[in-house]
Amino acid sequence: MKALFLLSPFLLFFSLLAGETTRECVVCGSFYPADKTALRIELQNAFSNAPEFSKKDIKALIVPHAGYIFSADVAATAYRTLHRKYKNIFLIGASHYINFDGVSINPKNYETLLGIVQTNHSLVKKLLHKYPKLFHYKKEAHQQEHSLEVQLPFLQFIYKNDFKIIPIILATSNIKTIQQTAKALKPYFNDKDNLFIISSDLSHYPNYKDALVVDQHTLKSITKNSPKLFLDTIKNNAHLGINNLQTSACGWTAITLLLELSKKKHCRYEILQYKNSAQTRGYGDKNRVVGYGAIRMYENETTFTLNDQEKKELKELARLALYEAVLHDKRISVDASKLSPKLSKHLGTFVTLKEQGQLRGCIGRFEPNAPLYEVIIDMAISASRYDNRFSPVTPEELSNIEIEISVLTPRHRVNSVDDIVVGKHGIYVSYGGRNGTYLPQVATDLGWNKEQFFYSCCVEKAGIAPEHCKDAELYVYEAIVF
Repeated sequence: MKALFLLSPFLLFFSLLAGETTRECVVCGSFYPADKTALRIELQNAFSNAPEFSKKDIKALIVPHAGYIFSADVAATAYRTLHRKYKNIFLIGASHYINFDGVSINPKNYETLLGIVQTNHSLVKKLLHKYPKLFHYKKEAHQQEHSLEVQLPFLQFIYKNDFKIIPIILATSNIKTIQQTAKALKPYFNDKDNLFIISSDLSHYPNYKDALVVDQHTLKSITKNSPKLFLDTIKNNAHLGINNLQTSACGWTAITLLLELSKKKHCRYEILQYKNSAQTRGYGDKNRVVGYGAIRMYENETTFTLNDQEKKELKELARLALYEAVLHDKRISVDASKLSPKLSKHLGTFVTLKEQGQLRGCIGRFEPNAPLYEVIIDMAISASRYDNRFSPVTPEELSNIEIEISVLTPRHRVNSVDDIVVGKHGIYVSYGGRNGTYLPQVATDLGWNKEQFFYSCCVEKAGIAPEHCKDAELYVYEAIVF
């Protein structure tokens, strides 16, 4: 009687590598040029046309995967914001070909016209061995799949072939399975040296005008960093009665996975670019379009502190600036190299002047667009001269002036009003080009709860219509007062 042996995922991995080890390119000549020179020119043009954005330490990208003639410019906009190397690049898409309740992870290297892309074999082996009921290798999930392959030339353009990928295809729409996958990948997501790339187009086949509406709903829901809100938006879009709308995002499962990974972290999803096929170099048919979005995700800075010496330095700068402006009508100059490095960080701040306990002037700058020490100097001068509620400070008053400084910590996006801590957080709201802010003490001084704090800032400070407050972007920050 012959013994029957079943290969474990661990042994299966080695058996796969012992045979065919490279997944050849299958969509060159259809999704992107079949000639290496033409491909390089295509990529060069796409990156050259991409707008520039401020440098951020990016944790994830959401990029389209259509033919380059349609979506290369949008994808390049996201890829151009990468500015450092990563230990691993998790490349994640949804299957266009098969369905099963699990995830297929490919142990093979990938080949494009630009060379061989290495898969991190040891990490793939580890995932297959540790989660055998969740991670599988199904050749048919990767064999014809374009959603991962089309991303590789962009990465090769940036990094040559000096990077490693973990190619993952979600073949399920089971939310529980997606959540389990997120839990398994969480340690790798938390590692700042890993990058996650999510491959997904947006709406499929509505007309041009409907696509603009649906895709904005979808993109905006992603920026809220809530998998539930994103899934609700997808469902709501499906019930809008839009002709020919087959999906709001073909890679919605992969996007959901990323949102599950980031939902409890202070992550910012930034929309970089949107186009649909009618706005691209493709055929331009406005009756039947596909949407494409570029999004980058990074963690907001959430902590900033000043020690006693740094506070003392800032107080001295403010007082010197005040005296020099009032006595000699001049602005002081500062050698930043002699200051604590933290004082050159770009932060907003308010400078308040009091005389015998009474307000004598208060001017602030909310936007973090200049070094802190420079803002302190400018606001001290402005508070003494340009607060329209008061006459300018005179030389005779200087000895009685007390200075209070409020340094605003970096703001970060939150998902809802529930995340506001009254007395601790200041808030900043933005919607439709309107914005406004309240310092933390506003809520405590007026005895407001978090809802009153938020809605007053929206309606009374920012001028946002009450019915749009629920759609406003909400940020919180803290004030270091001394």
